[in-house]
Amino acid sequence: MKVLVTGGLGYIGSHVTTLLLERNHEVIILDDLSNTSLSVLNSIENITQKKPFYEQINLCDAAAVKALFDRHNDVAGVIHFAAHKAVAESVAQPLKYYHNNIEGLLNLLDLLVPKKIPLLFSSSCTVYGNADELPITEHHPVKAAASPYGATKQMGEQIITDCCNAQAGFHAILLRYFNPIGAHTSAQIGEAPQGVPQNLIPYLVEAAAGKRPALQIFGTDYPTPDGSCIRDYIHVMDLADAHIVCLAHLLEKKQTSPTEIYNVGSGKGHSVLEVVTAFEKATGISVPTKIVGRRKGDVLQAYADTTKINTQLGWKTKYSLEEALRSAWAWEQRRNN
Repeated sequence: MKVLVTGGLGYIGSHVTTLLLERNHEVIILDDLSNTSLSVLNSIENITQKKPFYEQINLCDAAAVKALFDRHNDVAGVIHFAAHKAVAESVAQPLKYYHNNIEGLLNLLDLLVPKKIPLLFSSSCTVYGNADELPITEHHPVKAAASPYGATKQMGEQIITDCCNAQAGFHAILLRYFNPIGAHTSAQIGEAPQGVPQNLIPYLVEAAAGKRPALQIFGTDYPTPDGSCIRDYIHVMDLADAHIVCLAHLLEKKQTSPTEIYNVGSGKGHSVLEVVTAFEKATGISVPTKIVGRRKGDVLQAYADTTKINTQLGWKTKYSLEEALRSAWAWEQRRNN
């Protein structure tokens, strides 16, 4: 089937695209290259020996998006990644996030809803805010967002749910990821943000490689065992596989409700300091660190209960934290070479 992947040259989108191509789907990639590069397209082709269709388009350009759908009027499903995603940046530049993330989604829905093209939406565990109970299930209340980025994910989920309820036959799945890390097993694609990394692992590997003077640890005075924030880290290949499983669920019309929600994580919580130690043990490489103050918008701790996606869709993780960290280091070494 023909699948549109928005943000398909980004970190998660590129890994999902490789799996779609390997499963003989025809893939259309839409990406504006705001946080990636065209070289990723070549890497996808090298891995799969297949060439996806690509257009450099920003979803906020409604006319360009409509023209794309006019050219490809047989799209069977859409996986939507295209959005700004850095928590700290969203706190500093909220309008950038509200404009891009919401307007882009609205332009996409304007075309999907009337045609009843199913949507798989890239959401986030940030919608839960600071959870009252752990692990977090899909029934946990959506609390006040800790950042504008989290707010755009909450708004996106609500908009999509309203559209599904209003238009009979339009269905969607909302995937609430926890923290994707690592790289493709070939080390040909991985997380490569432009500028200063905003997420833990790309900053960590750059510090380990000597590109950064030290990995900044944002606070060690939180009420956790070692004082640093706790997150659920999932290998990006496991996350990509979850998208394939959910897309099949959508295309085969197996939903029990117009909008379905699934947590996607490892189900385990690890602190920032634990991740640093695990990386050093897994790779034998020392990571220089520097303790700094807390960062605005950070949630204290979050890790998933994945029972729902495990039991209802049969998806489970395959990779360990150590395997994910080794793959991230292999990717960084390949980039350096």
